[in-house]
Amino acid sequence: QKLKEMRAASSKLDVITFSGNGEPTAHPDFLPIIEDTIRLRDAYYPEARVSVLTNSTLAHRPDVHRALMLVDNNIMKLDTVCAEYINKVDRPVQPSYNVENIIKEMESFDGHCIVQTMFMHGTDDNGESVDNTSDGFISAWLQTLHRIRPSAVMIYTIDRETPCPTLRKTTHEE
Repeated sequence: QKLKEMRAASSKLDVITFSGNGEPTAHPDFLPIIEDTIRLRDAYYPEARVSVLTNSTLAHRPDVHRALMLVDNNIMKLDTVCAEYINKVDRPVQPSYNVENIIKEMESFDGHCIVQTMFMHGTDDNGESVDNTSDGFISAWLQTLHRIRPSAVMIYTIDRETPCPTLRKTTHEE
């Protein structure tokens, strides 16, 4: 209904994006939702793109993989390839989180993904460094990008207040 209203009002629509508090690919009907979204997009705004921001943890599921192959912008999160760093900073809920498995899944998209990475400085609640801008982190990350062969890479830094006040933005130059 909203797309019909927007079209009737000659409103512009650039991108339909799935993201938010939680993992959009975790919805049990994610594939049918994406299929319906693409069908509606094609009918009302064929020039618009469909994007999904994902933490990449469910891309191994066949239905999720298929859905991510259907969207225009399959944006997959990968802040580092260091498992210790991920456990310290990202604190994945799944105890079975394995960064190497995530990377292999990203590779399986044959370039149909955009890798999104956040760089930052600072320390965690225990005073330990969470800086992922050193040569060691960057070198391993770049090698992994060569394996994944993404269509693009999005690099960003902290943009709003964080639960940990000792985290700091990286500079544009960095």
